[in-house]
Amino acid sequence: MSEAVGPDVKQARMTEFMRLLPLTVELAGLATAAPNALYTPDQMEARLMNLRMAYKLARTLLREIGESGA
Repeated sequence: MSEAVGPDVKQARMTEFMRLLPLTVELAGLATAAPNALYTPDQMEARLMNLRMAYKLARTLLREIGESGA
């Protein structure tokens, strides 16, 4: 069904993710953890879901800007 993804495609995806990471974190609006504070597994999962949604929004925003200019 699905084809194997080549190393070039994987590298391009990781590069895109890293370039969008600062915008993604800002869009997610997550507070920084206090020193020596640990998150519960449920808190980590909630933060992860926020980051995933923010990443999708950041990619969409970038594509829209690329297509329409603003």
